[in-house]
Order: sequence, then structure tokens, then C-alpha cells
Amino acid sequence: MIPVTSFKGRKVALFGLGGSGLATAQALVSGGADVVAWDDNPDSIAKAAAAGIATADLRGVDWHAFGAFVLSPGVPLTHPKPHWSVDLAHQAGVEIIGDVELFVRERRKHAPDCPFIAITGTNGKSTTTALIAHILRTSGRDTQLGGNIGTAVLTLDPPQAGRFYVVECSSYQIDLAPTLDPTAGILLNLTPDHLDRHGTMQHYADIKERLVAGSGTAVVGVDDSLSSLIADRVERAGTKVVRISRRHPLAEGIYAEGSVLMRAEDGASSLFTDLAGIQTLRGGHNAQNAAAAIAACLAVGISEKDIVDGLRSFPGLKHRMQPIAKKGEVVFVNDSKATNAEAAGPALSSYDRIYWIAGGLPKEGGIASLAPFFPKIVKAYLIGEAAPSFAATLGEAVPYEISGTLEKAVAHAAADAARDLQGPAAVMLSPACASFDQYKNFEVRGDAFVGHVAALEGVSMLI
Repeated sequence: MIPVTSFKGRKVALFGLGGSGLATAQALVSGGADVVAWDDNPDSIAKAAAAGIATADLRGVDWHAFGAFVLSPGVPLTHPKPHWSVDLAHQAGVEIIGDVELFVRERRKHAPDCPFIAITGTNGKSTTTALIAHILRTSGRDTQLGGNIGTAVLTLDPPQAGRFYVVECSSYQIDLAPTLDPTAGILLNLTPDHLDRHGTMQHYADIKERLVAGSGTAVVGVDDSLSSLIADRVERAGTKVVRISRRHPLAEGIYAEGSVLMRAEDGASSLFTDLAGIQTLRGGHNAQNAAAAIAACLAVGISEKDIVDGLRSFPGLKHRMQPIAKKGEVVFVNDSKATNAEAAGPALSSYDRIYWIAGGLPKEGGIASLAPFFPKIVKAYLIGEAAPSFAATLGEAVPYEISGTLEKAVAHAAADAARDLQGPAAVMLSPACASFDQYKNFEVRGDAFVGHVAALEGVSMLI
């Protein structure tokens, strides 16, 4: 845990007592703050009280006594309308911050020179975050991994000299971190997302820009116009910018030519590494992720050799294009984290002969946007509530069966792939759906897929 000493002896209000919220409350108390916490969920309040956190309905307290208001990133700050607690904080003139802001203040206070890499973007954040942490760890660095990737940032070990932090930041977290100042900040890309919480695409982009604007080195993907403009603005403001691209050569920066990553300096390009053969970094999207990781690791002093070694040994992010087993020329891929069509696209683009397991609780828009990948699909195995609608979309373009359950889909796809005599193939769970009709979450669904594959005769597990 990182004790939050910045508010020692001061009174702090906190709203949102889920996993990260409770951890934040405990970190504040550990650092000597007088915390008063609340939540709309009575179970969360009871859990906090049992952990020794003082709770009180924030609608009935004196807000002028608080030195800060710590808000859970899951609670609306601005759109569709501010949460009632936000209105009360504004009325009393109390600053509103989140757990990432508390972390950056503790880092500045206790170990301002310890390397800190922050990652954001609409797509690819988690893979890039995990990849950077892996490179740092395999190079022998003391590495702390947290943030939006699933480990609350204040549960990490306290800042100290030589300790590296790799933190994934959502737009919600950035919005609550006004002094975010990473050593290297990454903005991967921008596409419409979370507009129900940010109102407009421009506001969403403005929030993301804050992360790189406050960075020592800003690593920015320039394959979309909004991010490219951000790179230009941040550079004009005096920040060092390293541009990355998966689509275009660059005069300065790191760019991909297929699986090859090139490093351009002073207008001259040289080979950095080739990702060919690295199963966990297949596809153009992963070329961008790797380029961002390279740029950030170089910015914090990691050698080219250590970076390349880390790329080659990367085990992948669990449930995200994760190769889990092989049988002959067939690889089994767990992409359970692909809970909508856009998320499924990268996996489908990365293999040429796919036995595709899809379905679950459908999202708006279905899978029509995946039509460009249909020629890669040998056969589809449809499960869950989405099966009939997905079948209608596939129509005559892709052979399919309605398997119903994941267990049956795995068995049938594996049997069909074993008879494929046309070269390497993938049996892939990339559902393009939420899991809630059959599983608690995508993690449980992915673990079930792994279990069903492990039960097949003759497979060699890779995990």
C-alpha cells in the first residue's frame, strides 16, 4: 500500500467504496488523513465500516471542513450530469480528485525521480501496459503495475528511488488527476468512446491530451487526426514528442512496416526489431502497441537489447488474443476480452484461417462491421443469446452452426480444425459479446474456454 501522507491531519471526503475506492480510503487513513466516506450501495458502506473506515452520508455533513473530495472514477463528474456529491463539492469550493492524483502527489513528495510510465488511448491500453511492465521486469527492474488494468494504484508499493511504475489510465481517471506528470506518457489512439460520460468527442480528446501534455516525454500515435493534432500541440508547447505509427513511415519516431518496427531519427530510418513469429504480438494493432512500448522504455533508460528480449518473451495479456494451446498446426486463442465487434476485429485480422467461436449477450450493432473479416472465417460456432442474430448476419457468407454452449463449440471447432489440410489454423474464442447471459464476466468465460481446450485429447498447453 502507498500511504497517502499529502493529507495527513486533514479531513477528506470520499465517495465510491468499490475495490479501488476502499483501497483509496485505507491509503488515506494509513497516511494520517481523517476520512469520511460514502457510497450509494449499502453493502459497500458496510464493507468499509467493517474495515474501519468512518462512513457518513455526505449530504448531511459540513463540506467546508474538507481539504479535498476523492471521487471514484466510476461516478459521473460532468456527464450526463454531475453526481450529487460533485455538486456539493463545487458549492463548497472543495477540489475533486481521484486515486491517480493521490499517487502522483505521493511520488512527487517522496521519490520524484522514480520512473513513471502512464498509458491511455481508446484501444490497446491494457496490452501496452502489460507489455511495458514485462519488458521492465525481464530487464531486472523493480516494477509496479497498476491502474485501470485491474490493480488499484494505491495498493502498489510506495515510491522509492529506482522503482518503476507502469499505470494504465482511463479517461475517467485522467479527468480526476489535474497534476498528472509521468516520466513518459502514452496516447495510443482516439476513437469515439464513453461519450455518455464526456458529452462530445472533443471533450473526450481534451481529457486524454492532459496525460501527454504533462509528460516528460509524450509518446503519441498519429494514425488518427485527433491524436496527430494533439502531438503537434504538445510539441509546440515544449514537450518532447515521440510519434508512433502502424500505417505510415515517419521522419522521426517509431513506425511499423508490416511486422517490422523501424526507428527514425534525423530523417534516417533503421531496423529496431521484427515481431514476426511472436504469437502474442500478431497484427497491426500490436505493432502499434509494441512501438509505444519501445518508445516509452527508451525514454526511461532501458537498452535496446533489453527491450527486444522483453518483446520476444512477452506472454500476452490474459484473455486478449492469448495463445493458450496448440495441436499440430492449430493454435487455440483466448480472446474473451473482445466483448463487442470493434474489440473482436484485431484478433480476426491476425489469422488467415479461423474457426470462430462467437456469441453471448449481444451489443448494439451486432457483428455487421466485421464483414471484411468473414473471408478469413472457415466456420463460425455460435453460442448464447446472440446466436440467432449472428447467424442471420453471417447468412451465406460464412458456414456456421448454432452450438449453444461454449463446451460444445470448442469440441466441434477443434474437430473441424483437426481435419483442415490447408495449413495453419486458429480455433478462436472472440465473442464480440458480453458474457452475462452465461458467465459472470469475460474472465470466467475465458477461463472456461481454457478448461474446455485443456480437456481435448492431444493438445499441448502453452500457459
